[in-house]
Amino acid sequence: MRKTGFILATLAGLLMAGTAYAQTKVKIGVMNDRSGLYSDITGEGSVVAAQLAVEDFGADKGITVEIVSADHQNKPDIGSNIARQWYDTEEVDAIADVPTSSVALAINDITREKNKVFLNSGAATSDLTGAKCSPNTIHWTYDTWQLAHGTGGAMVAAGGKTWFFLTADYAFGHALERDTAAVVKAAGGEVVGSVKTPFPGTDFSSFLLQAQSSGAQVIGLANAGGDTINSIKQASEFGITQGGQAIAGLLVFANDVHALGLDVAQGLVLTETFYWDLNDDTRKWSARFEEKTGKKPSMVQAGVYGAVLHYLKAVEAAGTKDAQAVVAKMKEMPTDDVLFGKGQVRIDGRKIHDAYLFRVKKPDQSKGEWDLYETVATIPADKAFRPLNEGGCELVK
Repeated sequence: MRKTGFILATLAGLLMAGTAYAQTKVKIGVMNDRSGLYSDITGEGSVVAAQLAVEDFGADKGITVEIVSADHQNKPDIGSNIARQWYDTEEVDAIADVPTSSVALAINDITREKNKVFLNSGAATSDLTGAKCSPNTIHWTYDTWQLAHGTGGAMVAAGGKTWFFLTADYAFGHALERDTAAVVKAAGGEVVGSVKTPFPGTDFSSFLLQAQSSGAQVIGLANAGGDTINSIKQASEFGITQGGQAIAGLLVFANDVHALGLDVAQGLVLTETFYWDLNDDTRKWSARFEEKTGKKPSMVQAGVYGAVLHYLKAVEAAGTKDAQAVVAKMKEMPTDDVLFGKGQVRIDGRKIHDAYLFRVKKPDQSKGEWDLYETVATIPADKAFRPLNEGGCELVK
């Protein structure tokens, strides 16, 4: 009897030890543009940001994390094939980043179908938390509604009543023009014209000449990354701003301004939700990032860090990596990280935090290579993003 009792006790002990040391294995795929016009604002930097999130989450919580990455080349079919392979055969639990709204909308649908988690930082379309919202998607960093009301609203308030749009001809550009035009019209302004530009593009001269001849007070650039850089450079060469028309970069990143140089970009007004030089915490984290990459982080890369860190906290709190349970926990738990501060994820999947209206410094105002912005205004979290009841999300009761 004693021998049997000893064996049972030993088995119980082994089972308890097995439970104590059981590891939950989480696999996160960072999918983005690693070779094209968005590679500077996403690319390998987003992978580094995800790795920093894993590092800061800590390895002593019974959760092991593997980060994998792939290049979707800004093509929905390629992104979709990668997502299905990751989910079906490679045991990926969550996909992060995914710039290029057309790709993101495809990944949004596949993630819902496969009941996984989509942590979007790179794509802008506000449809991800509107008509296309999903119980499996978190939209972390920024969106077209927020950009339109930040930059577009500021330009209208400053007297820019007539607009002409240069719009990247895919889901992101269309959404950004739509959301900005709504802001312009609501303020009594007028859209006098727009032109759809090939994506990606290099020569914007004919489109800029159309915008110039329209006489619009504001030329709205509903594009991003390399397209924005080329548009602004060519507008400068044509003397468009010297002629009195304003350029509104509706989605501009610090990396774009760095590439343009302050001589060309000075005075540009833009909206971001993250800038490396906001406070001591953002400066410290950005120094870690720069040590690994050789440059400061973009808003998108910062968003990958914040989203992945909150996801891992939710996996720990939920005690499972089941997608529905984890996303529910992400929405239930307040968010808190060194880059975006305290915030929340709404029922529609929209992450809420402050946004900032910046103006690009003149060369003589800058104290260093990455000293690019002066803060014009802080847009509080409850004003920065579309009201919950206006998006048409099926999850909002």
